[in-house]
Amino acid sequence: MGEVLSQNEIDSLLKALSSGELDVDEIKDDNEKQVKNYDFARPAKFSKEHLRTLEIIFEHYGRLLSTNLPVYLRKNVQVEVMSSEAVTYSEFANALSNPVLLGIVNFAPLNNNIIIEIAENVGFTIVDRMLGGQGAPLDKAREFSEIELLLIERIYNVCVNLLVEPWASVCELTPRLERIETNSQYAQIISPTEMIALITLNIKIGDVEGLINICLPYITLESVMDKLNTKYWYSSLQEKDEQQYTETIEALIARAPMPIKAVLGNSSISVNDFLGLQVGDIIRLDTKVDQDLSVYVGNIKKFTALPGASGDNYAVRVTSVIREEQ
Repeated sequence: MGEVLSQNEIDSLLKALSSGELDVDEIKDDNEKQVKNYDFARPAKFSKEHLRTLEIIFEHYGRLLSTNLPVYLRKNVQVEVMSSEAVTYSEFANALSNPVLLGIVNFAPLNNNIIIEIAENVGFTIVDRMLGGQGAPLDKAREFSEIELLLIERIYNVCVNLLVEPWASVCELTPRLERIETNSQYAQIISPTEMIALITLNIKIGDVEGLINICLPYITLESVMDKLNTKYWYSSLQEKDEQQYTETIEALIARAPMPIKAVLGNSSISVNDFLGLQVGDIIRLDTKVDQDLSVYVGNIKKFTALPGASGDNYAVRVTSVIREEQ
């Protein structure tokens, strides 16, 4: 129901119209609906919400790359998300140079493949580091040799395997590197007019910087598009993360090696006696034969135990626990 005007408001409105302060045509124009242009050649299949969720996923992916790649490259690695945009595949392909490093990745169980493009200078830096060099890129571009591609393939496999964890809240992936192409003409995985989400990462290996572009076709992500929103992503993340990470941390701690030592006793002797020690000499300790030994975990006295044997090995039997955790 519209707002009811008072008589004074009606009189003021009529006076403004008669004096020309208000224009009836302008009032009509303000009420007209705005028409938005729609490009049928580039349909809007990826919303801002979808792109933002993909950025969050690949921010997690970038952190995994930063912590795992230094193991292989023996160099500090920093990765961050630069941008995300929706473009046609032809725009992505036309921007590629030759030679180029294109990893064709089977994104199972999702349909079709994705592409991970690593900048040429980053590729040569990886090769140089894996062969023991300083990690300097080449001054002049050239084709990658077969040996160099085999070395880069090892890093590609690491990068592909790291995709599993960031995508766990969307679907359980089993990605696999199918091949590496150095010519963009042989990497036509979809129609040139198909829409893709292009995620650009900046990677810094030592002093060398370059880009990693991840091409995600719409037809690949179509079955999980409903899950690519921050509301779903965060809700599933909160449900899984607390229990999952607790179990993971407990499992890692359970496998951690702990140094344990049992001290038979202590003794103090002079340097002269120490230098004169021979086989068969007896050193008197400050403990008795039937006295409990101190057992240390690291440098903390944790147990007392009695000495004994287990098979052909020396052993101790725990008799009490010291500083037991509450």
